[in-house]
Amino acid sequence: MTKKAFIFDLDGVLVDTAKYHFLAWQKLAQELGIEFTPEHNEDLKGVSRVRSLDIILELGNVTASQEDKNKWLIQKNEDYLSYLVDMDASELLPGVLPVLHYLKDKNQLIALGSASKNARPILEKTGIISMFDAIVDGNDVANAKPDPEVFLQAAKLLNATCENSIVFEDSVAGVQAANTANMISVGIGDDKILHEAKYNFQDFTYIDVSFIEALIN
Repeated sequence: MTKKAFIFDLDGVLVDTAKYHFLAWQKLAQELGIEFTPEHNEDLKGVSRVRSLDIILELGNVTASQEDKNKWLIQKNEDYLSYLVDMDASELLPGVLPVLHYLKDKNQLIALGSASKNARPILEKTGIISMFDAIVDGNDVANAKPDPEVFLQAAKLLNATCENSIVFEDSVAGVQAANTANMISVGIGDDKILHEAKYNFQDFTYIDVSFIEALIN
């Protein structure tokens, strides 16, 4: 059987933490007098924390010193982390565990490729960190998606070629990064938003074993 590299984004793909990012950004935006909606939040998916703040400030035409930006970035992360204190396996999105277990049973390679700088503690809290052969997160890369660096690093750690790598993503930037890396992109979410993905599923419960088997073979 062919051994492939299956690379997963974190927020909104494996775990239900995207909502906490949104709440933390929305709280900050409100304090700055900026309207921040779920629609606006789509532009932040897969994007670094620094770039996310810039996008929000641009929404409100707010200019700020680097000192203020640094303060707000710390504040946002502290608010976000406060939501994660009681996090456990219940935060895993539906259908994720069966897919991970199936890949393990088939002796496939599994990696994380996420912009999150809190990826490792989240994987630990949800009890799935041992399933990953490699973890690349926001602490390991210089360039944010849609730059493919995070996925290229993950493939390298797995000793896998790009052609044998499959990326699961819920963001436009992430899908674009996977496509740029010449990897197979699988969108998780709205196919109207993620139309650039090679394949698309609303969530993992829509992914049949036969699809994963076809990717392996």
